[in-house]
Amino acid sequence: DGHSHLSAYERKRLKNITENAKFFAALKLHEVSARLNQIATKRQSHVTKRRKPKKVEDETARRRSMRLLRVEPLDVPLLETPARPEAEEYPQVPVGPLPMVPEDQAENSKWTEALLGTWMRISELKADDADRGTPDIKRYQESLSSMVLSEENIRKVVKARVCSIAIHPSESTILVAAGDKWGHIGLWNVSCRSEEGAHIFIPHSFQVNCMHFSPCNPAHLLSLSNDTLRCGDVTRAVFDEICRSEENFSSFDFLEENASTAIVGHWDGDVAVVDRRTPETSPEFSADIGFRRTRTVHVHPVNKQYFLAAGLMDVCVFDVRYLKAKGNKPLSSLTGHTKSVASAYFSPVTGSRVVTVCADDRLRIFNSKNIQVLLIFKKQSNKIKTHENSQPKPGWAIWDPKQEHCFLVGSMEQPRQIQVFQDTGKLLHSFCNMDCLSSVCSINVVHPSQNILVGGNSSGRLHVF
Repeated sequence: DGHSHLSAYERKRLKNITENAKFFAALKLHEVSARLNQIATKRQSHVTKRRKPKKVEDETARRRSMRLLRVEPLDVPLLETPARPEAEEYPQVPVGPLPMVPEDQAENSKWTEALLGTWMRISELKADDADRGTPDIKRYQESLSSMVLSEENIRKVVKARVCSIAIHPSESTILVAAGDKWGHIGLWNVSCRSEEGAHIFIPHSFQVNCMHFSPCNPAHLLSLSNDTLRCGDVTRAVFDEICRSEENFSSFDFLEENASTAIVGHWDGDVAVVDRRTPETSPEFSADIGFRRTRTVHVHPVNKQYFLAAGLMDVCVFDVRYLKAKGNKPLSSLTGHTKSVASAYFSPVTGSRVVTVCADDRLRIFNSKNIQVLLIFKKQSNKIKTHENSQPKPGWAIWDPKQEHCFLVGSMEQPRQIQVFQDTGKLLHSFCNMDCLSSVCSINVVHPSQNILVGGNSSGRLHVF
């Protein structure tokens, strides 16, 4: 065949190459390639630039920022855009005292006068201190079971998320105050049971983080916003300005029974002492306690010189008498928190317990022996696991002021409920009502002498058991 000089291997290889060439030639790949090239060229010919539509003379011109263009604004009205509530509907509150005038004063002035008159009247009555001992657990559970929620005891008191609640200590009338994230304070006379029983006041420009009725004069309602501490004095119908600062306030508590001084926490970690008797609106002094953030402060119920501060993963006890500008050391630290701490509070009678809420979904109980002298807390072994999706917030766990060993916490369990725990970790009771309570009550408050519980949710509603 003309290849006799090749070896057997080379002839075999040449035969394979020839057969492969014939096979590929039979496939006519060159024709397929040409066809594919033709299709691709045809598609590209259809991909043309879209023609720009003709400009319509009356078409609305695109708005451009005159500030960025550095052009003075023209006297031509711009297109109407939805205004932000905080900028348009809720203007900044002026500095100084504010009249206690509700948002709807022009329409319902007589109902407002009735509400403020009720607040003034019940503040003049002295509460009966007889038989104020801590009840035993069995009696306490029975009293919890007798508390119910009905539709007439649910009301939207403020317009936005409830950030703080205070309840008047009156034993004859249920008067509740709620602060929301827009700086509004809603007053609700629950005992009135009418549509005119609640009114909204606007004493702050930012959210109301903390509120307390004065323990010595409940005609005074003290409220703390990010930039101001005010006192609503119903006897003079005015919101006085006690303290103003560029620092962001987070919480406060009274250092004395007469409520003349207070310890105030800052979001940036510092604390400050405020004296209501001085005419200045600046704190007496500020102290760096080594925290990056201070969410709650709480004064010991017996030894008022001690206060508890809770921050990121820090929970410490300090002595206010030895506070200085920098270099403050805590008397005691409550360790073991692995994530951010939302709140920490002393138990109400002796202060021998502390309950903390942490973002690791656990409630921790700390106790101490001879707390008045040593102030050394020993962590208990038990941890109370909360719902895994819960987000602890300031005020999430609070002690019942009538019971030294029990506290309440809002829960995300279904059905929605407010749970009562003993300091041993035992669940004593769950406040729930499938017909009336369908939201999480993250902020709660308990009446100091009556079987009354108030829970607030993120839509501005209060639920009264």
